[in-house]
Amino acid sequence: MHTLLSTLISIPAVSRDEAQKVDALESFLREKGLAPQREANNIWCVGKKFLANRPTVLLNAHLDTVKPVSGWQRPPHEPTLEGDRLYGLGTNDCGGGLVSLLFAFMHLNGIDEGQLPYNLVYLASAEEEVSGRNGVERALPLLPPIDVAIVGEPTGMHPAIAEKGLMVLDCTAHGVSGHAARNEGVNAIYQALPDIEWLRNYQFEKVSPLLGPVKLSVTQINAGTQHNVVPDTCTFVVDVRTNECYSNQQVLDEITAYLSADVKARSTRLNSSSIPEAHPLIQRCIALGGTPYGSPTLSDQALMNFPSFKLGPGESARSHTADEYICLSELEHALKFYIALLSGAEV
Repeated sequence: MHTLLSTLISIPAVSRDEAQKVDALESFLREKGLAPQREANNIWCVGKKFLANRPTVLLNAHLDTVKPVSGWQRPPHEPTLEGDRLYGLGTNDCGGGLVSLLFAFMHLNGIDEGQLPYNLVYLASAEEEVSGRNGVERALPLLPPIDVAIVGEPTGMHPAIAEKGLMVLDCTAHGVSGHAARNEGVNAIYQALPDIEWLRNYQFEKVSPLLGPVKLSVTQINAGTQHNVVPDTCTFVVDVRTNECYSNQQVLDEITAYLSADVKARSTRLNSSSIPEAHPLIQRCIALGGTPYGSPTLSDQALMNFPSFKLGPGESARSHTADEYICLSELEHALKFYIALLSGAEV
């Protein structure tokens, strides 16, 4: 596994520029006798013993990365093995899940048809780090109908059964321009202040036991053209992290009803997601030693309209950091865990 991972890590694949990495993965899949299909920079394989009357499990991980940060002490695209640790950009997020899910798929794809009660589909998707429309959202309509998905994000192999959604709001408060030296105009900054204070203090009624409350954060503000002009507009940006108790549209409607500023959502498509703890796959995870929890970070789950959960090697805290790494022992544990999970659970 780590040989394939090293090959993939050596190929830069910042979001929307993953083609070369997909080419390498496609060659590997063909060498292994699989029949990969491709759409843009997404690539997938359907289990060879696919039966239409069985449920289908999707095994998904992304192959794009963020740009390397400035603090790297090792070349980010030169995989470096030091003891048990393999360093390189994308090893933890999400290369470890990408290769361990693939090897689990290949193992399970080769067993007798009667031993699995469901079909398997493996999907390596693009543009996850930017929630792009040419990533998993473009690939999903081309796949067989999916009943449940395992997303290989780094979770320490504990099932993340709920995930916060994301919505970004662009807000504009309006005033009237005037000379700052005179008692003229209506200062749009002052008009914005009550709205910002409301966003700082407001608590949505429904609090998730896994994800906590909906979180509102004003993260950017801009106003004014020069020091002596009363600004007639003040814009501010709100980062909204939703829990599974609300859809993004419900949260947007509530915010819009309270604010005096104009409010526009950049998108409402990245909703929170969850799967019941009673689901057979989650119960099997628990039996194997996993502990369900809620994840604050966004993934391709936000674009899946079927039950899904995150389960992968590595730790979320390593993602997007300098000198990112995955442990070879984590890869081996993940492979064994996936095989045990998928060999012994109903869907």
